[in-house]
Amino acid sequence: MGKDSRTRYSDEELKEFEVIILEKIDKAKIALEDIKSTLSRKNDSGTDNTAGTLKVLEDGADTVEKENLSQLAARQQKFINNLENALVRIKNSTYGICVDTGKLISKERLRAVPHTMHSIEAKLKQNK
Repeated sequence: MGKDSRTRYSDEELKEFEVIILEKIDKAKIALEDIKSTLSRKNDSGTDNTAGTLKVLEDGADTVEKENLSQLAARQQKFINNLENALVRIKNSTYGICVDTGKLISKERLRAVPHTMHSIEAKLKQNK
């Protein structure tokens, strides 16, 4: 398959990506709600057991787990924000255009990472 020399994706193609992104947003929001409900359960529990040293260890483990869940929730929220920003780019017909090279990002890459703003070439250059 040769290089795509177009400057933007067609409305039909953008619609296809919009469907993919909307599905990912729905799944990500469900996952975020699960994380938040787990966190609130963690915050509610832990008052009944008063067994000295064991309690201190459990509190420490709980704190680490809460921090991990909080970080996971923050990453999930950032992912949702990135996907929502991608929807804005679809509406503006700028979706799928690399911000570094101005060329179209491959469909394969967009299907794998639908919120990306960088072609694989630009991404590899960034990582050097």
